[in-house]
Amino acid sequence: MLAGGPGVCPPCYPCSIQLESSFVSTEESKQKLVPIMTVLLEELNATGRCTLPIDESNTIHLKVIEQRPDPPVVQEYDVPVFTKDKEDFFNSQWDLTTQQILPYIDGFRHVQKISAEADVELNLVRIAIQNLLYYGVVTLVSVLQYSNVYCPTPKVQDLVDDKSLQDECLSYVTKQGHKRASLRDVFQLYCSLSPGTTVRDLIGRHPQQLQRVDERKLIQFGLMKNLIRRLQKYPVRVSREERSHPARLYTGCHSYDEICCKTGMSYHELDERLENDPNIIICWK
Repeated sequence: MLAGGPGVCPPCYPCSIQLESSFVSTEESKQKLVPIMTVLLEELNATGRCTLPIDESNTIHLKVIEQRPDPPVVQEYDVPVFTKDKEDFFNSQWDLTTQQILPYIDGFRHVQKISAEADVELNLVRIAIQNLLYYGVVTLVSVLQYSNVYCPTPKVQDLVDDKSLQDECLSYVTKQGHKRASLRDVFQLYCSLSPGTTVRDLIGRHPQQLQRVDERKLIQFGLMKNLIRRLQKYPVRVSREERSHPARLYTGCHSYDEICCKTGMSYHELDERLENDPNIIICWK
């Protein structure tokens, strides 16, 4: 951004200083243009921003604005997770809504729960989190349940090849107050995830490897770095009978996460209801 004072539009700035002080047309000041442009170019390339006094009454403020893609639509069942240390983002630069919800973003509460506990209207929370997504402050993962099923992606190999990723991962997943977890244990845990294996199963089968590893942080980090992905359950109604309620959500397009958020049912309640309904089949994807 280029600014010479309040209300000055960047494209009009050269015109403004010309009208105010004949800066561009005066021979003495015109000679400063090349050095000024040189400094601007060097500082913008070096730091992405520049503040340069032109004369006693004019200063150029420039900043290179990063072009970011539009963030995804935030759903009420999405879980925001900070991409860096949470404490780095607690400051007054955010709007009041964002400041109100920041303490409730812990990587485990979903958007609807954040809205309820922070006492902020749901749509406002979604907009605030979408803004945080845009600036890379948070990323989105799915709700963690011990009945969830995950499987590794090809990117899990990065954990072996990338030393910086290893350090970040081990620092993130190690239980507080424990000796640092080993890469061998963490990699084995990720590779043990598979279709049909729940998080609860993983805990039961690998107690030794999980002595120093926080299983919730393990899953969270894996999702954030695309080392693993979640296999979700989508109910599909195969009969036209209206016994299946709410039928509009049983189309194969709505996950358990979404249905539970919209209906207020727990995973266990939804499972029981659908298991006893012969008109419903479950699609994993």
